Amino acid sequence: MVNIILIVVFLLLGIFLQRFKIVPANTSKYLNNYLIYIVLPALALRYLPKIDLSPELLLPVAAAWIGFGLSWLIFGLLGKRYQWGNSVTGCLVITAGLANTSFVGIPIIQALYGEEGVKIALLIDQAGSFIIVSSVAVIVASIYSIGKKRKRDITRKILTFPPFLFFVIAFGLNFYGIKVGDGLEKVLGIIAATLTPAALTSVGLQLKVDLASFKSKFLWYGLAYKLFLIPLVILLLFKNIFQLEGLILQVSVLEAAMAPMITGSIIAITHNLEPKLASLLVGIGIPLSFFTLGIWYFVVTF
Repeated sequence: MVNIILIVVFLLLGIFLQRFKIVPANTSKYLNNYLIYIVLPALALRYLPKIDLSPELLLPVAAAWIGFGLSWLIFGLLGKRYQWGNSVTGCLVITAGLANTSFVGIPIIQALYGEEGVKIALLIDQAGSFIIVSSVAVIVASIYSIGKKRKRDITRKILTFPPFLFFVIAFGLNFYGIKVGDGLEKVLGIIAATLTPAALTSVGLQLKVDLASFKSKFLWYGLAYKLFLIPLVILLLFKNIFQLEGLILQVSVLEAAMAPMITGSIIAITHNLEPKLASLLVGIGIPLSFFTLGIWYFVVTF
């Protein structure tokens, strides 16, 4: 529960620093670069080599991929039909398509289901959300941010994106069974611990909430998809088609119902895909999700 409190504290800290202009205006940019170039690679090296690549528990992992794939399909089609523009469409695909399965999801799952629930949540986060945000989300961001540039330019941008590079390295370590040394593991752990304060502070610095913000139809499209539609799809699909039940079903649905992922919003922001909308989806989505998760917990439990 301490992590949940820290989420609120650092989000409010960012808003406070922004409101009273205590830090330079471009501080959020430096924090985002720190997250992209330092923290995400560290997370890849720390967690991905440890993933069990066995076929067990594929459905919970698939939930993260279904959530992102459906987001790309729905918002991609709607954006094209109603001419939203690449910036809005790309922002919604990425930010609404990725759930905060790690430092929001894992503490909540631990509080509700204990260590057994955490094991499933970690699998969803590491083999699902983290791989998506390190690879596919970068592809989407590149496509929507650079318009009709050559495919080779998109490929270069992806291959030189630090989280993707370290994702490939970490997957190679996993494949060959190479473990990270204890000394490096400690360093990576220290860096990884800065994810929550740096990311939430950055979001708070960029969050500008006013009455006009709440009137944005795109904000509510994204939150409606993330907090209601995709967990409903996962519940109906896993329960009725795959006959899944018990703890695996409950954790899968609740993780799908988590607020938008901060890392996804940062990728959207760094690719200039509607930065304000990306910040709002996270800044409003996280506190709102505490209420909607209560609804989903009741649904899957009773």
